[in-house]
Amino acid sequence: MSAPQFLRLSKLAVLTSLALSGVAHATEENNNNDPLEKIAVYGQHHKNYITEDAQSATKLGLTIKETPQSISVISRALMDDFSLDDINAVLETTPGVTVEQIETDRTYFKARGFEITNFQVNGMGTPQDNGSIQGTLDTSIFESVEVVRGANGLMTGAGNPSATVNMVLKKPTYQTKVSASASYGSWNNKRLELDASTALTENQAVRVAFTKQKTDSYLDRYEQDKTIYYLAYEGKLTDSTTLSVNYVNQQKDADSPLWGALPLYYSDGSATNFDVSTSTASDWSYWNNSTEQVFVSVEQSITNTWFLKANYAHLVNEQDSELFYVFGTPDRETGLGLTGYASEYDHKDTHDIFDLYAAGKFNLFGMEHDLSFGVNQADMDNYDKSLYDNTTGNGYPPMPELGGWDGEAPVATLTDGLTGADVTNRQRSAYISTRIRATNSLSLLAGVSQVNWQSKGMSYGVAKDKKADKTIPYFGTVYDINDNLSAYASYTETFVPQTEREINGDYLDPITGKSSEIGVKAQLLDSDLFVTLAYFDAKQVGLAVAIPGSAPDDTRYYGADGINSDGFEVELSGKITDTLSTSFSYSNINIDGDELVKNYTPKNQYKLAVTHKVPEIEGLTFGLNYRWQDDTKRIQPITALGVIPVTKQDAFGILNLMATYDITDNVGVSFNINNVTNEKYIHSLYWEQGYYGAPRNYAVSVNWQL
Repeated sequence: MSAPQFLRLSKLAVLTSLALSGVAHATEENNNNDPLEKIAVYGQHHKNYITEDAQSATKLGLTIKETPQSISVISRALMDDFSLDDINAVLETTPGVTVEQIETDRTYFKARGFEITNFQVNGMGTPQDNGSIQGTLDTSIFESVEVVRGANGLMTGAGNPSATVNMVLKKPTYQTKVSASASYGSWNNKRLELDASTALTENQAVRVAFTKQKTDSYLDRYEQDKTIYYLAYEGKLTDSTTLSVNYVNQQKDADSPLWGALPLYYSDGSATNFDVSTSTASDWSYWNNSTEQVFVSVEQSITNTWFLKANYAHLVNEQDSELFYVFGTPDRETGLGLTGYASEYDHKDTHDIFDLYAAGKFNLFGMEHDLSFGVNQADMDNYDKSLYDNTTGNGYPPMPELGGWDGEAPVATLTDGLTGADVTNRQRSAYISTRIRATNSLSLLAGVSQVNWQSKGMSYGVAKDKKADKTIPYFGTVYDINDNLSAYASYTETFVPQTEREINGDYLDPITGKSSEIGVKAQLLDSDLFVTLAYFDAKQVGLAVAIPGSAPDDTRYYGADGINSDGFEVELSGKITDTLSTSFSYSNINIDGDELVKNYTPKNQYKLAVTHKVPEIEGLTFGLNYRWQDDTKRIQPITALGVIPVTKQDAFGILNLMATYDITDNVGVSFNINNVTNEKYIHSLYWEQGYYGAPRNYAVSVNWQL
């Protein structure tokens, strides 16, 4: 459960929102003549589920309504209400995003038909070769999560035309705030959160947070142990200079995690139907993930309307694991035919990122315009090591029927077949963006980013040496129809370097991702309700395709069109009445160019969160969180019997309910029940294997705040 849920929609909600919005708001209130604080605000000010500001798209300090792209922000209020305690749960509620949870501790995320490969913390992040997240990122330290859908090359460089996910850390407050939350739920799920913030001096504040969670699982043998430490400092070095430092340490230890998942079909082509709790993990396997992050930011006011900001981030992710994979196709009658496969896997990646930019306003032709420009460098080192047991006979044991298996497997001696990766990446970019006000109603946005990508090293026997340069454009326009309604259009690109070679031996040009979007945005009900309607068109150009007849040991490629996707999204969030808040979205997508992706991606998705304060009982709030997707499928490989199995996942919906009650102004209780209808569904058809989502479960928490 998340921190003080009893504050959610109570009379203290507005005060909480203001406190969590950080020192910049507090100082602005105390010193209205200091323009730096207004410019320096990073993050969001929310009224229940409505969020007005986000900084993931242009660095021009624009509101969501002023930005010509689809931007969704999952607020702290929504995370608290429905116990969205990890990034998987948050993105499951985000419009147009699908969460492909292929294993217990590895997840991919998709948007608009493409993998999401750009993740940021406080706007600092790096692209990666794929969008998988190992372990799970706990959300207890985040104030909000911003998702910019479509290509975002102006801010991220390399990546897909899918989305950029920016996790905004909690900031220190000048008012002393202390909170605690303790919860207990299904499968012995115990969670504790502590959060404290206070001013050190008139111009300095700190925040510390601690989260501890230990839980068993509906899956046989699976256990988790998470520990999160967080420290934040913010203060004025001078009247015009602000320093902020954030430190994050997340540790997740998992016993008997899934590596791979359940077979989805029998050798005769028929579908398997295991118990929801069935797992392929051995009783000795484990997968430990740790993340340590340091963020340093210095902001210097130059004039009343200009500032210079330098950001540095040092990120270290480590994995230590001994895993057990099960492969093969079982016999329908006996359940036999599967083989185990043991491996030791170790991983470490280190990111050092530096970003320097200036932003401000200028006057031209009697109008005020916005300008931002800067440079960015990201150095990334990735190291993998894999070991196997090819000699003792314990590395590939025959498996019994999974339904009655207790996880007992021979312990492998993992010293053979050393393979792995050692790759160094560097991305450099220079960028500039501007908003020109042609009239009071019409704004024109333009930007360009020059990106250079270099890679060097080997990954599991494949050379990863590559260089690429790309100029990425950004164009947009916003027309204010009236004070509450605007129309917009935008076009932007991104790119992905490739290691494949053309017929003449040269590296292929990078894959270009192109994203176009048109839409309208509206603020209704005295600006308490925000509505977005968007139509998008995204495509890949230059995807490597093997030339027919190429030698197997020297395959050559040509660039071709990849995935094309188009569709529309509807989103509304905010407060409908004084007692009713909501977040609703509908997304539709059509995919061409890749039948596999088209088949396992739901064409239609609905997502709804609603909370209602009961007027007759002060302090009582009810809510529901519902998500629905239509049917998906995966055409599986041909089996030994010559049958082509098709794994189908029927359309399904997951309903979660919540209730909170404020016993006093300082103490409250909350109750959450998830998957109320006990729906049985496969998490993902992204791979040939899969496993089932959690059945009905509950959690109750006691919350306190000072």
